[in-house]
Amino acid sequence: MATWHWRTFQELTLEELYEILRLRQDVFILEQKCLYQDIDEQDQQAQHLLGLENGRLVVYLRMFPKGTLYPDAVSFGRLLITKSERNKGLAKDAMRRLITYLNDCKNQDPMIISAQTYLQQFYRSFGFLEVGSPYDEDGVPHIKMIKYFDRNNL
Repeated sequence: MATWHWRTFQELTLEELYEILRLRQDVFILEQKCLYQDIDEQDQQAQHLLGLENGRLVVYLRMFPKGTLYPDAVSFGRLLITKSERNKGLAKDAMRRLITYLNDCKNQDPMIISAQTYLQQFYRSFGFLEVGSPYDEDGVPHIKMIKYFDRNNL
């Protein structure tokens, strides 16, 4: 069972930041062979969700408040699960925690993401809808997706 922590950039320990950057490099750059600038000056504005198993980071995502990446929407990205922990439901757990966090914050803004196309069905299961056609982002097929929050449930 993972333990979960939300952290601002300022709250991250040096060890947590190092592990986040190492895992993002392992998954996105080495495993997916995607050459891009991971250290992108956006971590400082993000909320970081860390999922730990036995004190080891195994699931991660970063969430951006409205006005950070999109003027009228929140967003998230860099969702990753370590290779040894995949297919155990951790990505679903992370998404549920993200949506709960936004609902708890009384978020009424849509959430826009740039999703890898092979994950469309996964994101659809959380209420995301495709916007437009697939496009190339850093050599990987992506599609813009949006989720609207039910204002009646806030």
